[in-house]
Amino acid sequence: MPEPLSVVTERLPKSQVGMTIEVPAEVVNATYDRVLNRLASRAKIEGFRPGKAPRALVEARIGSAALREEVVDTMVPEVVRQALDGESIDPIDNPDVEVVELERGRPAKLKATVSVMPDVTLADIATLKVEPPDHSHDVTEELLERRLEDVREPMAEITPVEREARTGDIAVIDIEVEVDGNIVESESRKSTEAELKEGVLLPELLAALPGAFVDETREVHVDFPESYSNPELAGKHAIIRVAVRGVKEKVLPPLDDALAKSLSNGKQETVDAYRAAVRDELEESGHAVAKMEREQAVVKALVEASTVEVPEALVDRELTSELESLERSVNRQGLKLDSYLGYLGKTIDQWMADERPEATSRLKIDLVLGEYAKREGLDPSDEDVIAYLEEQAGQDEELKGQLADLKKSAAARRYFASRLRRRRVLDRLVEVAGNA
Repeated sequence: MPEPLSVVTERLPKSQVGMTIEVPAEVVNATYDRVLNRLASRAKIEGFRPGKAPRALVEARIGSAALREEVVDTMVPEVVRQALDGESIDPIDNPDVEVVELERGRPAKLKATVSVMPDVTLADIATLKVEPPDHSHDVTEELLERRLEDVREPMAEITPVEREARTGDIAVIDIEVEVDGNIVESESRKSTEAELKEGVLLPELLAALPGAFVDETREVHVDFPESYSNPELAGKHAIIRVAVRGVKEKVLPPLDDALAKSLSNGKQETVDAYRAAVRDELEESGHAVAKMEREQAVVKALVEASTVEVPEALVDRELTSELESLERSVNRQGLKLDSYLGYLGKTIDQWMADERPEATSRLKIDLVLGEYAKREGLDPSDEDVIAYLEEQAGQDEELKGQLADLKKSAAARRYFASRLRRRRVLDRLVEVAGNA
């Protein structure tokens, strides 16, 4: 039996581990012999049949430097793997290895540096200060009326009117966009319809157009963000001129018993019953949003009060995975990744740099919640995951049809295990923080 490797480890900053590895001389010699045998079997030297030249002659032809390089390539990966296994180190990137000493007949010495999962110092959740949400999700009459208008909007009649434009109208407009004294043709429009509604028009235009009559022009100044999709406007100051060419009014159908029955697919017979059902839906949605906000607030407080240094190697791996996912997505749309990023005015390196802070923040949350799950014993068993899968399939017809295959797929089970673990963590955090 050859002597075992001698491995000395040290914890380094930035979630790295250093290893000093001493390789027994007999392992070095055996590797030299193995490499020489392999090279000799392939060597073609004049005067000898292929593979029959003496090893000493083969070694002389190759040269000591080239032979040493072959030995390094053969021995180092296996030695480092053995050292990692022996020390129970789970790397998150490829080790950086320096060959300090390597000579036939003597022990070899290597130094390796590898990134590992970081240590997480969890805050005491009982001492967390969780900020309550700064807005209410109570269902007011105004909110209810707005929802009842939204469901009737697809049935609205569009009628031209001879009056000024008002919020909620549809205006027929000509748009001219000017940047640095030049008209941006790609953003300019003629006789286009635009609803005077939040989320449809730029806030500056929505503030300026109500009150305008036909053939009246309104002008606004807009500072576009650097992230704006059109590179001609990104980060630029623009003057936008809008000429009103027509005004149309949207007239909603009256909400009566017949319409209430139609909108509810016959579930409610009267307006009052329909209004009550819509109110219940809004209240249920409000409770769900409030629960989600509470979870987010607790997680934010825990992550901010905990300590973890996210390794750059882990961020790089996350960004690479995201980029591959983005490439698959744009390919399905018939685009190339470079073309898509070019439209955004970015290179791959710029995209990676822009996404790095968000990826780092996401990983920190995952690491903190993962540590909390481990401390609290919330990792689900295989039986828990299968039961959760069946529960989810019972609520989703598409999943239901794939249930048998999902149960057999290790990747699918890992995915649903992660979802279940996160659900358990959030429930426990909210419960503990609520009692704190």
